[in-house]
Amino acid sequence: MLARIDKLANKRSQFIIATHSPIILAYPDATIYQMTPEGIIKVKYNESDTYQLYKGFIDDPKQMTSILFDNQ
Repeated sequence: MLARIDKLANKRSQFIIATHSPIILAYPDATIYQMTPEGIIKVKYNESDTYQLYKGFIDDPKQMTSILFDNQ
């Protein structure tokens, strides 16, 4: 999918993509907007909620699952 997006973007196509995928969000030079209680803000990839969530899980899955299961 990223390869196809890149091919079309290089032909001057534009995309608006709503996703939680950290892979799609990592598209080079993508502009990332995030919805917050204060409104819509522009963020860098590694500052996005999606990145932070996935990174936290990969860094320490035991802690993340513990947090999830304690909130049931």
